[in-house]
Amino acid sequence: MQRICKPTAIALLAAVGALASCGQTAELKPRAGHELPVAPLGRGDRPKPSELLIPTPQASPARNVELRSRSEPREDDPFDLPPQG
Repeated sequence: MQRICKPTAIALLAAVGALASCGQTAELKPRAGHELPVAPLGRGDRPKPSELLIPTPQASPARNVELRSRSEPREDDPFDLPPQG
């Protein structure tokens, strides 16, 4: 088995990385024979593919990054129930 020299390996990795980073920048379209999803309830038109890629606020809520400066007791969790069995 032949060993690959370091400069050749680096060039090969750079070429593979360049190919992997290439992406399609054309407008998104549904595959042949498929349609976009139906319009949501209450909306007259179908959303465009670019609109479907934007997450809703419910899908990606804002984070609360407030750091706690001291420990605090936890609030009672009504869903923390013992197992039934």
